[in-house]
Amino acid sequence: MSFNTFGHLFRVTTWGESHGPALGATVDGVPPGVALTEADIQPWLDRRKPGQNKFTTQRKEPDEVRILSGLFEGRTTGTPIQLMIENTDQRSKDYGDIAQAFRPGHADITYHQKYGVRDYRGGGRSSARETAARVAAGGVARQVLAALVPGLRVTGYMVQMGTHGIDRARFDAAQIEENPFWCPDPVAAVEWAAYLDDLRLSHNSVGAVIEVVAEGVPAGLGAPLYGKLDSDLAAAMMSINAVKGVEIGDGMAAAALTGVDNADEIRMGPNGPEFLSNHAGGILGGISSGQPVVCRFAVKPTSSILTPRRTINARGEEIDLITKGRHDPCVGIRAVPVGEAMMACVILDHLLLDRGQTGGQRGIIG
Repeated sequence: MSFNTFGHLFRVTTWGESHGPALGATVDGVPPGVALTEADIQPWLDRRKPGQNKFTTQRKEPDEVRILSGLFEGRTTGTPIQLMIENTDQRSKDYGDIAQAFRPGHADITYHQKYGVRDYRGGGRSSARETAARVAAGGVARQVLAALVPGLRVTGYMVQMGTHGIDRARFDAAQIEENPFWCPDPVAAVEWAAYLDDLRLSHNSVGAVIEVVAEGVPAGLGAPLYGKLDSDLAAAMMSINAVKGVEIGDGMAAAALTGVDNADEIRMGPNGPEFLSNHAGGILGGISSGQPVVCRFAVKPTSSILTPRRTINARGEEIDLITKGRHDPCVGIRAVPVGEAMMACVILDHLLLDRGQTGGQRGIIG
């Protein structure tokens, strides 16, 4: 299987399967001399790990990261950083019934069609368990960004669960860490809890929309046409398991605007250009404008549900299948820290690309 690596200069290769002994990431392109320890990465993994409340899978994984290479005396050496996370709570017997069957909505059938072999235990490589490695790599990226661009901040939160969206008039960033949904609207968080509880008890699941914002991004990251910051960001988010749609700024809603409404007008402020709106999501012509970079992605409902679904087995026989095991009723909840990690990786990659191409040189305004 190819294509396990993303990034240009800051490159991340993930490895491992859901029910293997371990999974992890090889992170290459990290500048030397950056202070880094396992304790810098672990808090981000703690935000993603399973079993923290009744609204996520009850698989109990500590997700403790080990750094195996790339450090000397607590600082990066510029060589590849190897990250490893052990799997400790596999229950492969839960998947015995699907060894010869294809779960609807899963990658089972496409993996079989492409490779002729698949790891049916939790989906193997296609499992969302792989995203733990991305979050670990994102922890490395955040540490490097903190050294190179102090003040740059990446924040993710859920803005919609099923058909229920937040009221942006009630947006309170302080609430994001105060509920199990990473929801910035305290009223919506209470409503979502009751809604998801009903779905969970009825053996059903639901999708979600996640918004990730990077503030303090310098102007000038990205390149026209084939090196766009937004195209790499969209590709990174779309690569996350269960993601079916990505938009930057107003995204699809921009199609309903007129040119007068959509154009982000500019005035000169005391410290340089100031935009009067941010419909573009902080990216113009593939290059960051200095405004917050705003990305949104849609996560489909968890396909693993206890309600019987029609499918076929490897012999081509039509069957009804119940997917047993421990699964998230809304996989979008744990996608929030994954989206943050991918944003951090892409921003750092483009920061390093820009330093290599322009050396940080910028056009003067005013």
